[in-house]
Order: sequence, then C-alpha cells, then structure tokens
Amino acid sequence: MSKRDEYIAKMKQQLDDLNSQIGELETKAKAGQAEFGKKYEEQMANLRELSSTAKAKMDELMEAGEDKWEALITEGEKVHKAFVHSVNYFKSQLK
Repeated sequence: MSKRDEYIAKMKQQLDDLNSQIGELETKAKAGQAEFGKKYEEQMANLRELSSTAKAKMDELMEAGEDKWEALITEGEKVHKAFVHSVNYFKSQLK
C-alpha cells in the first residue's frame, strides 16, 4: 500500500469515527434539546458542514494523482483539525 493510500485510509477512518461521534452527540443532545434550543441546531449544522467539507477534501485527495496529493495534505489537515475541534467543543457543551 502506498503512502498516499495509507494516508487516505487513515483519514477515512478518522472521518467515519467523527461522523459516528456526531451521531452519538445528536442523540444525546436531542434528549436535552429543550435545554439547548437554537444553540444545538447551530452546532449540529456547523458539524454537518465541517463533515461535508472534510469528506470533499478526502475525495479530492483520492482523485489527486501521486504527484499532487502531497500538496493537498496541509489543506486537508486544517479541515480535519477544525472538524475535530468542533466535535470536541460540542461534546464539552453537552456535559
């Protein structure tokens, strides 16, 4: 497996894990939705948008040729870090 394929597999697993966490957070937040109200909806919309952006970046990496994918890593890492940060922030708000 090439370095590119390993990186893409790692990113896909991390994206799947984060999307799973979003599902769990959504279930937990819905139970207390009256308490969170509009803030909950805004956070969930933000997480869904970041998930879509991260998926798009992963797709872009998958489609990039061997000569171009390394240049896309930095941008992909920024999107991933923002997504992780947002998921963790939302988790902290539900505690």
